[in-house]
Amino acid sequence: MGLRDRYLARLGFSEPPEPTLDALFALHRAQVERVPYESVWVWLGERRTIDPADAVRYVSGPGGRGGYCYHMNGSISALLSWLGFDVHWHVGGVQGGPGDPIGASGNHLVLSVAGLPTAGNPDGRWLVDTGLGDGIHDPLPLVPGEYRQGPFSYRLGHSEVVEGGWRLDADPRMSLVRVDWRSDEASQADFAAKHEDLSTSPESGFVRVLAAFRRDAEGWDVLRGCVLKRFDPEESTRELTSRRDWFDALAGIFGLTLSDVDESRLDALWEKVRASHDRWLAAQAQ
Repeated sequence: MGLRDRYLARLGFSEPPEPTLDALFALHRAQVERVPYESVWVWLGERRTIDPADAVRYVSGPGGRGGYCYHMNGSISALLSWLGFDVHWHVGGVQGGPGDPIGASGNHLVLSVAGLPTAGNPDGRWLVDTGLGDGIHDPLPLVPGEYRQGPFSYRLGHSEVVEGGWRLDADPRMSLVRVDWRSDEASQADFAAKHEDLSTSPESGFVRVLAAFRRDAEGWDVLRGCVLKRFDPEESTRELTSRRDWFDALAGIFGLTLSDVDESRLDALWEKVRASHDRWLAAQAQ
């Protein structure tokens, strides 16, 4: 089985679909439901590229692996291109909190797909973003407006800080505030420095806290360190204090079986995560 077909099998497709709007929606949903947005690989001490072909290898290989935005959107951009969709990369920037900088900083890869017009979207351009963790479940038409997906609402419009660019305002329950992005075409080189920083810097959120997300039609699950939460839209929280419960959650909820990682590395991963969680608990108690 070739790389494309292994990826399609991971997404639940037995045959390659035609490049239609229905297929775009189905592929987007399958990606966010079956491939976890995760930084476990960072905590395992692995190094990754942001080459789309490499991203496909990460998500179509063993262990149920995913990645962060460069891998999630990078992989699906490659798959969509192979299937005949007109895919474009854009430099984006996620504003994580109200006090964080805004603008197209390059800390996020945004995708658009063109050539799929509808009555409500005659230009035929769509926002595709499977790399936000708790983000959109379906593609959004690149038409300014308010959009609702299940219990969550989003606002799409023109960016106030990026000339000619776009902005997605997140649902208030999401882990981010907004995303701004440029309309012109981007390349791998536009993200290389940010990828190095996000995957290695002690100040990076991915380095400081292990995280995994899985989105579905009704909400999302998120694991940060040893704290597991479900939003649908009510919030439930559970602390995972045992090694078995923690790895069971990774495999059962997020699909991260980590079957490609030997036991000694899994032991080291758990000890590292547990120690980080204990430090967080101590800080919370002060």
